Amino acid sequence: MKKLYEKSEITFAILWIVIYTVGMGTLENNFGLDSLWQMLGLIVFSVAMFLLVKRNGLMEKYGLSGWSKNSKAMLWFIPLWLLSCMNLFGGFSPDYPTPGLIYAAVSMILVGFVEELLFRGFLFKAMLKHGNVKSAIIVSSVTFGLGHIINLFTGQNLNETLNQVVFAVAIGFVFTFVFYKGGSLLPGILAHSFIDASSVFASDEGSQLLNMILHIVIIVVSAAYCLYLAKRVKTPAINRADLQKESAPGSQKP
Repeated sequence: MKKLYEKSEITFAILWIVIYTVGMGTLENNFGLDSLWQMLGLIVFSVAMFLLVKRNGLMEKYGLSGWSKNSKAMLWFIPLWLLSCMNLFGGFSPDYPTPGLIYAAVSMILVGFVEELLFRGFLFKAMLKHGNVKSAIIVSSVTFGLGHIINLFTGQNLNETLNQVVFAVAIGFVFTFVFYKGGSLLPGILAHSFIDASSVFASDEGSQLLNMILHIVIIVVSAAYCLYLAKRVKTPAINRADLQKESAPGSQKP
């Protein structure tokens, strides 16, 4: 893995995403989200990713070494916390009985960590290294959202899946901008984990009108926050595309 990372970070990122998608999708399809095996699989995957980052001195690069130092400029992430609560606006109705409910909740918390490190860490930083910020942001956000289409193969209906894709693309842009402008992956991990874990407890009985309003609010808040971060918050050195490009193999500093 280290040799692949040194040769091509984009290939490295894509390989991890494929392993995660196929591996976790297979476990969920065969055992269910509320299974012990699904939870154990995510624990193993999470630990493997963390150790790989830790042992290769990549904690700072991937935003795992500390909290964002510019929290005030980031509005203390209040729009992010608002978006994190959207699942619960329709009420509570746990999807599974215990202990499956516990397995599912823990699995969803781990999914938040894994997916943020995959899409905002590995993939985004790999593309940022080539100096194209817009492409890095768009690809990281859109692929994250479109990846939820795989839920169709686990028995989820089309309308629910499409709603998830729309939500995931919108929130994906927020997560990407928060990491890009804050330099820390931790706010995104916390928000992502809460969103996924709360979905296990959230009611699916909300009206179509409520769901439509929530989706509009999600898109508006996401767009407004991303625009604010893009225009008003300075990018930390660790995420500056010009520095990333200069440090790429074969590049030369002026």
